[in-house]
Amino acid sequence: MRLVVVAVGRVKDRALRGALDEYFGRLRRYGPIDEVELPDAPAAKLEPAFVKATAGATVIALEVAGRQPTSEQFARDLERLASRGKGVVAFLIGGADGLPPAISAAAHDRWSLSTLTFPHRLARLVLVEQLYRAMTILRGEPYAH
Repeated sequence: MRLVVVAVGRVKDRALRGALDEYFGRLRRYGPIDEVELPDAPAAKLEPAFVKATAGATVIALEVAGRQPTSEQFARDLERLASRGKGVVAFLIGGADGLPPAISAAAHDRWSLSTLTFPHRLARLVLVEQLYRAMTILRGEPYAH
């Protein structure tokens, strides 16, 4: 399984960047994971960048109105998705205006991290922590409990 996190905006805050790097490092013990940061731009300009970054992947759009899995469901769904196609799963996080509508519509599924609205940089941290938690759940490791 290869994971890809595609997000609008750069994380410049040192503390947040440090926390993200910590979880990306933990995740790399389980397999490859890439982080693609797209420049903040109007939806029309972002669409080609999202398409390019997710070519050949199973795409999950992260949106407030998406399906809200528990951490255990998140882990099982991730495992199921990883067995599709090339085993690449891409998670998309939009900018302040969310994801471009065409990108959201083209996604294989739409998940929500919470009914709360997070700043997109914080949503990225919540996502990578949940990805790490999912890996520990799938391997029966104690972090998940």
